[in-house]
Amino acid sequence: MNKVRIGIIGMGNMGKYHADYLLKGEVAGAQLSAVCSTSPQKLEAYKDRAEIFSDGVEMIKSGSIDAVLIATPHYQHTSLGICAFEQGVHVMVEKPISAHKADGERLIEASNKHPDIVFGAMFQLRTEPRYLKIKKLIDDGELGEIVRINWIITDWYRTEAYYASGGWRATWKGEGGGVLLNQCLHQLDALQWLVGMPSKVRSFAQLGRFHDIEVEDNVTAYLEYPNGATGVFISSTGEAPGSNRFEIAGTRGKLVLENDQIQFTRNENCMIEHSKTSKIGFSKPEVWNVNIPFDNATLPHAILMRNFVNAIREGEELVAPGTDGLNSVELANVLLYSSLVDQSVEMPMDGAAFESKLNTLIKESTHQKKVVEVSSEDFASSFNR
Repeated sequence: MNKVRIGIIGMGNMGKYHADYLLKGEVAGAQLSAVCSTSPQKLEAYKDRAEIFSDGVEMIKSGSIDAVLIATPHYQHTSLGICAFEQGVHVMVEKPISAHKADGERLIEASNKHPDIVFGAMFQLRTEPRYLKIKKLIDDGELGEIVRINWIITDWYRTEAYYASGGWRATWKGEGGGVLLNQCLHQLDALQWLVGMPSKVRSFAQLGRFHDIEVEDNVTAYLEYPNGATGVFISSTGEAPGSNRFEIAGTRGKLVLENDQIQFTRNENCMIEHSKTSKIGFSKPEVWNVNIPFDNATLPHAILMRNFVNAIREGEELVAPGTDGLNSVELANVLLYSSLVDQSVEMPMDGAAFESKLNTLIKESTHQKKVVEVSSEDFASSFNR
C-alpha cells in the first residue's frame, strides 16, 4: 500500500497529540484518515482534514482505515482491539493494552487468530536513548548478574482538579486502577523490558491516601526475581516535590538514572569473586565512575508510529509488540492485588482472580465526584518520565 490510512478512536489529550503529529507529516507512509469521539466538540477541528465518526466500531468497519490507534479509556481497549482484528484492521493501542490481565489475554488471543494483522503497543520509552543505553549495558553483561533493582518514582504529583477532569478517572469502573495502571505503565514496561518479570511480589498500596478517589495513589512494593535478585518499586501521585531514581545493581557494578543523568559505577572485577579471593576483610573492588551521556528522543510517539507503519508496509520488526503489553498490565495488577489480599503473590498471577476482585470493587463502589474542566497545558511534560 502507498499510504497506511490511520484512524484514531478517542480524541482526548493523547488522541489529539497523535493526530497533530500525523497531520504534520511526521510519520512517512501514513495519513490520518479518520477520527472518532463521542464528544462532537472534540471533532470540530478535524472536519476538513479527516473523516468523522462518533462510534469506534462503525469506524473500524467503515473500510476507511487500514489501521486504528486506540486512545480511549482503558476498558474499551479490549473490545475495540478485538473488533479491529476481526475486521482485518491493524492495531496500535495506547497504554495499557487492557484494563486488567484477563482482558489482556483475551485481546492477545484474538490477535493470535489473525497473525497477519500488526499489533503494536504505545510504549515510547523503548525509543528513548537513556533506556536503550541501559538495555545495552545489561545485554552486553557490563553490569554482570543483576542482584537488586530500585525504582522510586514519586514525581507524578496530581491535584484534585486533575482527578475531577473526567468521570472515568481514578475509579474502578472507569480505569481499573490508579497510579500503577495510569501513571506507571511506561515505567513498568521499561522495568520488565530491562530486567524481566519478577517471580514473587509483596505490595502495600494505599487507596485514596492523598486524594478523594477510590483507587491507589501511593504504593510500595517488594519484588523477587527468579535468579534471587530483589527489588523495590515505589510510586505516588500525592508526594511533592517527589523523586525519580532508578537504580540497578549487578555483580560488576551499579547504574543510577536520576536527574537526566546515567551514572555507571563499574567494578574492576566481579564483587562475588572479589569476596572469595580477597585476603582483606574490608576491601572492595576498585571502581570506575562513568557518566553516560544521552539525548532525548525527538517525538518518541511518532518514532513508534513510524515503526508500526513500517511493520505494516515492509514487515519491520516491532519495537513494542502488543503482546508485550501484557507484562506491564500484569505488574500493575499484581502490585495492587497483593495489597488488596494482604499477602505475597507468586508470578505469573491469576488473571481471573484479579478480575473477580476488581469486579467486586466496582460493585461495591459508592464513590461520587463532580466532573470539572481542567487545563491540559502541561500534558506533554510527563511523557518521558
